[in-house]
Amino acid sequence: MYVAELDRPWTDTPFIFQGFALQTHEQLEILKAYCNVVFVDPDRAEIISRLADTMPPRTKATVDLARSGKLTWTVLAPVEKEYPGAARCYSDASALMGKCVVAVRSAGVLQPKKLSEAVSAISTSVLSNPDAMLLFSRLQEKGDYTQSHSLDCAIYMTAFGRFLAMSPQDIVVLGHLGLLQDIGKAKLPTPLLEKRGKLTPVEYSLAQRHVEYSEAILRATPGLPRGLADLATLHHERIDGSGYPRGLKGKDIGLLGSIAAIVDTFDALTASRPYAMPISPSDALKVLYNSRGKLFDSFLVEQFIRCIGVFPVGSTVELNGGELGIVIAQNPIRRLQPRVMVIQDGAGNLVRRQKLIDLARGTIAPDGHPYRIRRALQQSSIEIKAADLFLAA
Repeated sequence: MYVAELDRPWTDTPFIFQGFALQTHEQLEILKAYCNVVFVDPDRAEIISRLADTMPPRTKATVDLARSGKLTWTVLAPVEKEYPGAARCYSDASALMGKCVVAVRSAGVLQPKKLSEAVSAISTSVLSNPDAMLLFSRLQEKGDYTQSHSLDCAIYMTAFGRFLAMSPQDIVVLGHLGLLQDIGKAKLPTPLLEKRGKLTPVEYSLAQRHVEYSEAILRATPGLPRGLADLATLHHERIDGSGYPRGLKGKDIGLLGSIAAIVDTFDALTASRPYAMPISPSDALKVLYNSRGKLFDSFLVEQFIRCIGVFPVGSTVELNGGELGIVIAQNPIRRLQPRVMVIQDGAGNLVRRQKLIDLARGTIAPDGHPYRIRRALQQSSIEIKAADLFLAA
């Protein structure tokens, strides 16, 4: 049987993944010890052993450790307290990535020590409370797409690694990978990167070479995590073999490569690119979900959706009282009931004193019913800067 839901938070149990195939008597005894009721899905074909086949040995050991209940990540600080530190960390890392892009374009070299310090700061903040860094990243005004995309991928990948209960070492590798897998784009012609509209076949072929450039740059840079250059070639591979540069299929892409592919696509879809307008995080999740089993690993797509929530942090939403707000924190138990900061009241007026609503608490809206999210909106529906959050909360 495939165990899809429990009668308590998954984080309160030794099980690493939210959803797994019941395969052993030991698992059954653990379920008996922790739960009164579980919900099974007879139609689910994905099983956790399939994912384990794609993991390198170190990650397999991490999963075994997490299954035993010895490795867990807990929130160390509420989003309000972690947010200022996350903002400083993001700004410092963004400045460093700007210098990296300039260095590559001028035939200079990367500074692995400073990059490792930036990744360490990102992972420390994410491990304390991933919502804070994800929130600032989502609301921060973006500059150069290559630079901001790399930083945002590093944040999403470390947050996903935390959700999957990976070891600190694996999470740091994911942070480096997200930050540097697209560094080769700095060697592409600027007009190509900034072109509006569809690329010609020749231009597209040239754009694909950024993977080759990234691999060469990382291989020539000492002091980076072992195997990073090889991992940087995987984020455009697809499980049906339709990706590039090598057309790898299925488990040949590996766990970290599959994570990189999902995160790279999600962040690209929600970012403003020269050739495409952003879509809402919720719509981007739908794209990933509809492509599961074809382009992306089904199990990991579903885990990613669970990780960032149906209404991801930073999403603009409309409440049933007519108010508009920003999702500032997830509810790990009730994913449809996150914490929301109200920015605009039901009459369309900006709220001067920002109001926080925890939808899980059953606060009553003006319509007499408990507050709930009516729908997700495009980010441009509310004008708010990252630096303005929590000023009067």
